[in-house]
Amino acid sequence: MPRLIRLFVFGLSLCFLSSVLSAAERPNVLLITLDDMNWDSVGVFGCKVPGISPNIDRLASEGMRFEHSHVTVAICQPTRAVWMTGRYPHNSGAFGFDRIRPGVPTLVEALRDAGFYTGLFAKTGHVVPTRAKAWNEIVQASQLRNGRDPEKYYEHTRDFLAAAKQSGKPFFLMANSQDPHRPFAGSQQEAGRRKNDRKSQSDQYGGGFPGVSRTYLADEVTVPKFLPDIPDVRKEIAEYFTSVHRADEITGAVLRALDQAGLRESTLVMFLSDHGMPLPFAKTNCWRNSTRTPWIVRWPGVVKPNAFDRLHMISGIDLSPTILDAVGLKALDGTDGRSFLDVLQGKTDESRNFVFTHINTIASRKDYSMRSLQDRRFGYIYNAWSDGETKFRNESQSGLTFNAMVKAAASDPAIAARVNHFVYRTKEEFYDYEADPDALHNLIDDPAHAEKISDFRRRMRGAMSDSNDPLLKKFEAEIKLQ
Repeated sequence: MPRLIRLFVFGLSLCFLSSVLSAAERPNVLLITLDDMNWDSVGVFGCKVPGISPNIDRLASEGMRFEHSHVTVAICQPTRAVWMTGRYPHNSGAFGFDRIRPGVPTLVEALRDAGFYTGLFAKTGHVVPTRAKAWNEIVQASQLRNGRDPEKYYEHTRDFLAAAKQSGKPFFLMANSQDPHRPFAGSQQEAGRRKNDRKSQSDQYGGGFPGVSRTYLADEVTVPKFLPDIPDVRKEIAEYFTSVHRADEITGAVLRALDQAGLRESTLVMFLSDHGMPLPFAKTNCWRNSTRTPWIVRWPGVVKPNAFDRLHMISGIDLSPTILDAVGLKALDGTDGRSFLDVLQGKTDESRNFVFTHINTIASRKDYSMRSLQDRRFGYIYNAWSDGETKFRNESQSGLTFNAMVKAAASDPAIAARVNHFVYRTKEEFYDYEADPDALHNLIDDPAHAEKISDFRRRMRGAMSDSNDPLLKKFEAEIKLQ
């Protein structure tokens, strides 16, 4: 069947689905997100830390997980803006910690207008904070003990589901765990935050810090290979994994409330992390460990249990189009992403071969613009900010790890080189992630990869042009295309 005819038929089917589904017939949607968790911190995604994620692992066994899933921006607020709009940052106005432009439509508003009962748990200052009226219920992080108490998540989920049932509407609940974001459980940063917690007026903090049911010790954890395995790094990684385990308990608590309400079979559950761990060479960057996320979808009767998609590349830009498609609604006007509902239904989409990821301004408001294009094996990064003099600085350099790396660099040339690369970067990077999953060897000057690099540069230019990226002129001026 010619492509234009197939597109026409597909469009008709969407219109028909939207017209025949009443609000009461639409599936409920539960979106669970974790804050700052690496994709491989989950057992089913390869984590070897004992007992780290039984609830997430169980969810994966009941649905589909993706090998090649990424967020679009490895920073808390801008990645959520992408989820809510289906647009790249420059097309929504939310480059960093910025508000989405007033005229840009959002996922939650579309669902509310279609008759959904809507709820938001934690991260409230990072999820369309200017559109508070679109939410029927908002639960602040302080009501969830800094967004980290599994029992509080259970109680509020239970109450939200009861209210949704009383309303007679399908629901959309976005439950955001603020674990394993800093401060990690048991860390000095947490101890410092505890002292000032009662004074906190931020919508991201307050309410006290809960304890943990499982504390991981340094000799129980695995240090990522993109970090040096030295004592203070291992200590902080143990604190991080203690927080990961609590985040898994939050996930389990929300799902337990859903099951007890008898809503499991009528609910599409989507689970993912907002980006990589808050440590060097992950969060606030464009490496694979920055943007790759453990994306899981459970939808009884539609998604086959224990499915593992190793073919398709999906991105945060596709989240809102997919949810809207699943409930029979059209995509938001101006969306850059596209639905992967067909993939969830077991079909093949041969066009899903690349993801395009960004960094613009960060929490400090400094501009560290980066762009990356990745396929299933290779990744190309353009660091527009790198000039040999500008120093990179982000939240991941707080705590124990980066300070330990700087100290060790004085006597260890290999660690010194890693620190120097992290701080100054180079204009371009190219990695074979199949051979080098932790991005330790930049191949940008390797003659053996010259043809592949040229192809990625051309594709990068195309992605930037197609999305009207304001960084395109700088890229064309600095990067020689062949």
